[in-house]
Amino acid sequence: MSDLRRAPDARAEAIARLTAPGAPFEIVEEQVRGAAMPVFRNRYRSLHKLLVDSARYGDAEYLVCDDLRLTFIEHLDRVASLASELRSRYGIAEGDRVAILSANNAEWIMTFWAATALGAVTVGMNSLWSAREIAYGVELSEPHLIVADASRRELLGEVNVPVLSVEVDIPALSTARPGAALPEPVVDEEDPAVILFTSGTTGRPKGATHSQRNMMAAVDFHRFNDALAAEFGRAPSGRRFLLATPLFHIAALHNLAVPRLAFGDTAVITTGRFDIDRVLRLIERERLTNWGAVPTMVSRLVEHGDLSAYDLSSLQTISVSSAPSSAALKERLRKALPAAERSLGTTYGLTESSSAATLATAADLAERPDTVGAPVPTMRVEVRDGAGQPVPDGVEGEIYLRGPLVMLGYWNNPEATAASIDDIGWMRTGDLGTMEDGHLRITSRRSDLILRGGENVYPAEVEDVLAEHPEVRECIVLGVEHADLGEEVCAVVVTSNDDAVTVDELQSFMSERIARYKVPSRWILRDEELPRNATGKVKRVEVLATL
Repeated sequence: MSDLRRAPDARAEAIARLTAPGAPFEIVEEQVRGAAMPVFRNRYRSLHKLLVDSARYGDAEYLVCDDLRLTFIEHLDRVASLASELRSRYGIAEGDRVAILSANNAEWIMTFWAATALGAVTVGMNSLWSAREIAYGVELSEPHLIVADASRRELLGEVNVPVLSVEVDIPALSTARPGAALPEPVVDEEDPAVILFTSGTTGRPKGATHSQRNMMAAVDFHRFNDALAAEFGRAPSGRRFLLATPLFHIAALHNLAVPRLAFGDTAVITTGRFDIDRVLRLIERERLTNWGAVPTMVSRLVEHGDLSAYDLSSLQTISVSSAPSSAALKERLRKALPAAERSLGTTYGLTESSSAATLATAADLAERPDTVGAPVPTMRVEVRDGAGQPVPDGVEGEIYLRGPLVMLGYWNNPEATAASIDDIGWMRTGDLGTMEDGHLRITSRRSDLILRGGENVYPAEVEDVLAEHPEVRECIVLGVEHADLGEEVCAVVVTSNDDAVTVDELQSFMSERIARYKVPSRWILRDEELPRNATGKVKRVEVLATL
């Protein structure tokens, strides 16, 4: 433990060496969307350049998904063919949106890179959405082309753009032109590259828009961490990553699929519903070395019990992110897996920040079990009061972020963008926390946000849909503790009378309108009005105390 406790100081010294003038990760100030920001001097300027350079990894495996195994050269050839077909058959060009509505698979990733090769904007649509949510996502992003799997095509309805199937069309188009030249789009660092959806407190999904710069800054976050590990004699090589989180999240796309292409690593995709036994067998069979898990996955792992039946000796690194995880859960994980004792870290970030804004290493967590770490290079983090002024150490306030990882804004929603990001690039997160000696601690996630199994559920969105039911007079949706999911969605519903509607009827009503994970799993029906404050707002804390 004494070595761990000295490690944060050694890490700070190594960071200073790596980012000094003339060093490989020299940090300089440049104009980013009209404001001076710290950036790495030596960096890729586009995803396209990253894709072209992936050819140097040759016959090493990039993607493994069920029976499909693609080397870097094979992947690049299929992407070039697919991109050429999308351009010639469907006219896809720079700035056009290509929406992907599918569960995880290799075709998802190939479609992303083909869109990238054309300078198009990938729209990662939530594969858990209901038909109505899908319709809204299509309306907002106005895609020129949609790629969807069979289950989601049934929900898509009538659209006025071509729809390609994951199962047949993408495999056919990606092998139609062997040896095709990769297109060369004209793109700028500030051009949009990806739109991913994130709920807002107003209840409507918003399209967080990430630029070429944002995406490359996410890659550089991982590149820098690899260089930092090498400073301590842990140069990464031969890594094989488990890809188990949805590709419509930054955790899987920005921070796994894309960096693996940059560094010559393998991404092994697990398909279907998450099953801990199947995942452990996959780790064993594919000799996986790295796993970025969400807390629910970790919970199911430690609850699984005896792991001696699995050969997990290849696993070197495990991290927990995408949702808060308790110090107790992390400690249980350390006891269950030797790799966690050596490597377990955590981060703080959000869809709008493209990647991690802070990083806590195993050494940091040994000193501060409840921290989410210190700001990563090129990012600034401040905790501010209600007037937007920084607060002293240890004082709770709202977390603000600034740097090249911060999104361009919300697609086709300038009002929401202006409310979130100021004119010099500071973004308010809505999350509460404290800063102590440069280390951030989260005290509350976005006011009323429910984090169910790593998925964000905003009560306002669920309440708006629930209020459409004719027998619902008023309602409130809350997150309540759940042993496996972290939180479950609870609805307190005021009806006109005791026999007005049943729980089954409400559950069916909601299931037709919103994603399954947002549908309340706990219901309380009552005819007594909800408690409200002087301004008419429901007293959420008071209702929660009665549950």
